[in-house]
Amino acid sequence: MKNDPWVELQAELDRWQEAGKTARFWLRDDDAVEPTPELERLLVLAGKHGAALALAVIPQHTGEALARRLDGCRGINVAVHGWSHTNFASAGEKKQELGAHRAPGDMLSELKAGFEKLGMLYPSTFTPVLVPPWNRIAASLVPELEGVGFRALSVFGPEKQGPIRFVNTHADIMDWHGTRGGREDEAILADIVKRLREMFISGGTMGLLTHHLVHDAAAWSFIDRLLGFTRRNASCRWISLTEILYDS
Repeated sequence: MKNDPWVELQAELDRWQEAGKTARFWLRDDDAVEPTPELERLLVLAGKHGAALALAVIPQHTGEALARRLDGCRGINVAVHGWSHTNFASAGEKKQELGAHRAPGDMLSELKAGFEKLGMLYPSTFTPVLVPPWNRIAASLVPELEGVGFRALSVFGPEKQGPIRFVNTHADIMDWHGTRGGREDEAILADIVKRLREMFISGGTMGLLTHHLVHDAAAWSFIDRLLGFTRRNASCRWISLTEILYDS
């Protein structure tokens, strides 16, 4: 009989509480462009549980409609999700918009345009963080990001040392290589517990990655249950991307 993965998460959080530590979680959702029923559902869930939400917005395809919907929303941060979310990789390669397939100057010009557009659309919620589409970016481009104005880069996986700060996500709720729906609780919670164990020693945050436009019932259910579960635990809290970015 398998162990209940929620019991394992509770045991890890109990360890944090016994040590007088607080585990910091943050929520990043990708591919926002316009108001949709799916985005509305995510906003309602985040609000219900008092969780801050970082939306990675695709600059080329967004505009005033989304800006109006998010105006006045509490706990929202907007990050730059590339420029157009276009794949320039060759057939057989992993998808990339910011890979080594184009001139760096062209990509930096697009990123600058996206940075400026979102800064104007979201004057109070814009956060100078780049979220590369598909979580991939050419290593040669990373040292140039601060020149555009970015303060951090957010991809998926363990943070690395580099010329700019990394604020990554560590658990993805989607089963991209299988059902393309929500992953099983056991798999997601295993990733979360693994990250918490790393954080217990080295610090950092636990980033949860979601994609509102493609969630199925399992994905929505998991978000609701995880936010509720963690809210009831004094040993953890959900923080904003801004709080992480400007944390000393």
